[in-house]
Amino acid sequence: QVQLVESGGGAVQAGGSLRLSCAASGRTFGRYAMGWFRQAPGKEREIVAAISWSGGSTYYADSVKGRFTISRDNAKSTVYLQMNSLKPEDTAVYYCARGTGLVVTTEARDFGSWGQGTQVTVSS
Repeated sequence: QVQLVESGGGAVQAGGSLRLSCAASGRTFGRYAMGWFRQAPGKEREIVAAISWSGGSTYYADSVKGRFTISRDNAKSTVYLQMNSLKPEDTAVYYCARGTGLVVTTEARDFGSWGQGTQVTVSS
């Protein structure tokens, strides 16, 4: 069972930036798509961004397009989420997840392993 460990969360003011990292255990990282989800209090978990196994294909939720960038380093078994121009509505617990295949997917049911989450708080 792969372990995913997120880091990089914290508290920032609106307009600020954070970079989340997710390190995966094992040697199969490069065989799977990866994704970032978030869940705000009282709301359902939602997809933020996803990336294919090679990094050649990405997906972004409309709410973060142009502000967030997902990337991966297969040699380091790590996926990143660069978050710029943060807004108070970005406040949530952010989860890293590993897909069950190679290609980009946006449905939570298509992700088989999840990290423990990291809190991002954006103040106005």
